Amino acid sequence: MKEVFSATVDRCHDVDETRLKELGRRVLEIEARAVSELRRRVDQHFVLACRFMLACAGRIVVIGMGKSGHIGGKIAATLASTGSPAFFVHPAEAGHGDLGMITDKDVVLALSNSGETAEIVTLLPLIKRLGVPLIALTGNPDSTLARAAEVSINVGVEQEACPLGLAPTASTTAALAMGDALAVSLLETRGFTAEDFARSHPGGSLGRRLLLLIDDIMHRGDAIPRNAPTDLMSETLMEMSRKGLGVTVITDADRTVLGVFTDGDLRRAIDRRIDLLATPVAEVMTRHCKTVRAGLLAAEALHLMQTHKINALPVVDEAERLLGVFNMHDLLRAGVV
Repeated sequence: MKEVFSATVDRCHDVDETRLKELGRRVLEIEARAVSELRRRVDQHFVLACRFMLACAGRIVVIGMGKSGHIGGKIAATLASTGSPAFFVHPAEAGHGDLGMITDKDVVLALSNSGETAEIVTLLPLIKRLGVPLIALTGNPDSTLARAAEVSINVGVEQEACPLGLAPTASTTAALAMGDALAVSLLETRGFTAEDFARSHPGGSLGRRLLLLIDDIMHRGDAIPRNAPTDLMSETLMEMSRKGLGVTVITDADRTVLGVFTDGDLRRAIDRRIDLLATPVAEVMTRHCKTVRAGLLAAEALHLMQTHKINALPVVDEAERLLGVFNMHDLLRAGVV
């Protein structure tokens, strides 16, 4: 298999490297120009399309065939993840039952560069009968689709990046960019926040950073390493070893936090040649330690730990009573770091 691959690569050495770069740059220049031209078309038609979508009490239903369908699927996904509920319906399937997915509370966003796509044109009388607003993204302002729509946005391009002028390239890029312009305009107008975005992306790193609380990762109950201030160092070290967090929290009988004893405190005690078997932990613990309240975002706790160069934090209530404890490894496992 490697020999076949090597032979193929060897044959490709005859390809003109400069020509390949020129072709790639030409495509990017054509598509950049197509997108730049769209700025002039963000006009009253654009505003009206946004108003229809903002007033939508149902879903924004996106339809498109072929390459326009792929772009439509991405636009629907972007709308849905930025506060404008949306989904994609394949127009060919819509003509065979999926039209029932569209209700009278929805808005339809149809993509067709020609504006004459047969599968979409067939649906126009049915969409009209439902009485839902129809928004068109088309490259032909005089097309059947544009004339049938309540609002039509012109996303036409002067030329495709394809040298044959056949493969949808610049035209699909332009439609995608206009879809993003609509989605972001709606996002800003709705006051959609980073926290709102995270709620629709709970599995992503942003979701974990903006939604995960320390309550979700902290150790509770018997899993909390805890000692009394009168406990000897030997007892304290055994508790730290059993719980494996590199820290133990020193509390009074009411679980009020008095301090912590960490691996760093142990190293300093050894350096001072303190008797580890006979010394109470109160003599070597870190008093006035940093604590955090329950309900804090894990990302905020991480920032606090990085700022103060500490590896573990007790979690307390309003009266400074111990509720839990977590360390940097817990944040790592949760994907916050």
